[in-house]
Amino acid sequence: MTDLSANLVQQKQKLREKLRFRRKHFAANLDGMAQLAAFRALPAPLSDLLADHAVVGAYAASGDEPDIMPMFAGLAEAGALALPHHGGRIAEMDFRHWRPNEPLVKGPWGTRQPADNAPLATPNLIFCPLVGFDRQGGRIGQGGGHYDRYFAAHPDVLRIGIGWSVQEIDAAPRESTDIALDAILTEQEFILCGDRL
Repeated sequence: MTDLSANLVQQKQKLREKLRFRRKHFAANLDGMAQLAAFRALPAPLSDLLADHAVVGAYAASGDEPDIMPMFAGLAEAGALALPHHGGRIAEMDFRHWRPNEPLVKGPWGTRQPADNAPLATPNLIFCPLVGFDRQGGRIGQGGGHYDRYFAAHPDVLRIGIGWSVQEIDAAPRESTDIALDAILTEQEFILCGDRL
């Protein structure tokens, strides 16, 4: 690892700690009505976009991450929703179909995921959680690189980050392996990044 990349890794880790604290404090202090309203309905540009995609990737929220599952109830019922799945504590991640009547199990990284025997899926559009973001599509994730590797292997998939508005930073430090988001959805706005949407 070069000094530059070691420095970036260190920068990101410091940012993660700061942003996780910010996210935790923000989520804990949201009033009841704001919690009920946040991430419950897709903005019009996104609902139009979903109509063109056969399979949509989302995630089961963990900790202070925004819970986006209510936005995708119809898709899940129709069998068009897929969630991340980890086969072990390995670098690769895939997606598996999930419906609301099916259990979510604890995965090797502690996240809730579809069972190992759930059918594999290849989403056309993925809504991914983030720890931090900037308006140019920069994303700071948990640090495992799972989404970046998946995006690199599936370059045509549309990538939409999900986070609270307080997770925004001026510029996310970027390594060569970091893949930019096409858009970010917060409880306050839908931010387009780049020109793929």
